[in-house]
Amino acid sequence: MSADIHPTAVVSDHAVIGANCTIGPFCMVGPKVVLGDGVWLKSHVVVDGNTHIGDDCTVFSFSVIGEIPQDLKFAGEETSLRIGKRNRIRESVTINTGTAGGGGVTRIGDDCLLMAGCHVAHDAQLGDRIVVVNSVAIAGHCIIEDDVIIGGLSGIHQFVRIGQGAIIGALSMVTNDVLPHGLVMGERAGLEGLNLVGLRRRGVPRDDISALRRAFESLKSGEGTFHARVEALQDTDSAYVKQLVDFVLGDTDRSFLIPK
Repeated sequence: MSADIHPTAVVSDHAVIGANCTIGPFCMVGPKVVLGDGVWLKSHVVVDGNTHIGDDCTVFSFSVIGEIPQDLKFAGEETSLRIGKRNRIRESVTINTGTAGGGGVTRIGDDCLLMAGCHVAHDAQLGDRIVVVNSVAIAGHCIIEDDVIIGGLSGIHQFVRIGQGAIIGALSMVTNDVLPHGLVMGERAGLEGLNLVGLRRRGVPRDDISALRRAFESLKSGEGTFHARVEALQDTDSAYVKQLVDFVLGDTDRSFLIPK
């Protein structure tokens, strides 16, 4: 089935529009855009730049997807935005393309929900099944791993990494890396504990949850520096604790939120 394009929409002849797409009233689609099968642009949506949107995504009204970065160093270089499948991008969301200095690509995985008024800046890398609640600002170069939830009106500082399964409470300002499965909240956010609800909902085995709790307590009150405490956890049988260790020992431009 061919695409259903409203007569008031402006769609470049050079854009690639997949089967069964719906492009609603007053949308604008630029010449370097690729829409996968079943994409639905509700109305008044702008998609521009070298932007690919995967199959079965829905973009709601007044969103602007694929515009140039809000970065004064950007000099018009060719960069891109890649959005995966089955994402729901709600009203007034903005997502920018990358910059040459940051790798050139902004990425969003599959099955994410970006609620109204969110911003995803240049070169950010978002995984799968992420929920970004209303009016969250994700700065440039951030890495958000799978299954993260970011509460409303929160800000994520540039270059911050948020590990898999973490949850960020509403109204948080996150300026440092967040451990996988961490629970973070506060005006200057602190690591309050583990996202136990999320772990249980995802069916993580009880033994692994117990191992994570022991690891968290060790990081909180063990001897030596934070990194020394992490290195002491390397001899583990739990894949979840190993994930935590690998995350901390990986490359980062930020320090870590230390367990309270």
